[in-house]
Amino acid sequence: QVQLVESGGGLVQPGGSLRLSCAASGIIFRSITMGWFRQAPGKKRELVARITSSSTNYADSVKERFTISRDSANTLYLQMNSLKPEDTAVYYCNADFGYKVYWGQGTQVTVSS
Repeated sequence: QVQLVESGGGLVQPGGSLRLSCAASGIIFRSITMGWFRQAPGKKRELVARITSSSTNYADSVKERFTISRDSANTLYLQMNSLKPEDTAVYYCNADFGYKVYWGQGTQVTVSS
């Protein structure tokens, strides 16, 4: 059974930082493509960052500000710096097996003064 549990969201002022975590269980972690997505009110869910066994890629809107990484303890991270109000959204992690995609429950990030 694959489970993904996000944490680390919250309220932060513009220009601040947050680090999101996604604890993954039930999978062979480093062989799976994983990603962070976000969904703002009234908008479609969009890719923020993705990590494979050999590369990372980012949405243009977050390049140079966000960093995706993972450790050997089956945890995926998203370091978010220089946050902007437009980064406000529910953030989800996912695990893409190709034939099936698993999602976490999401964590709210609000950027506001």
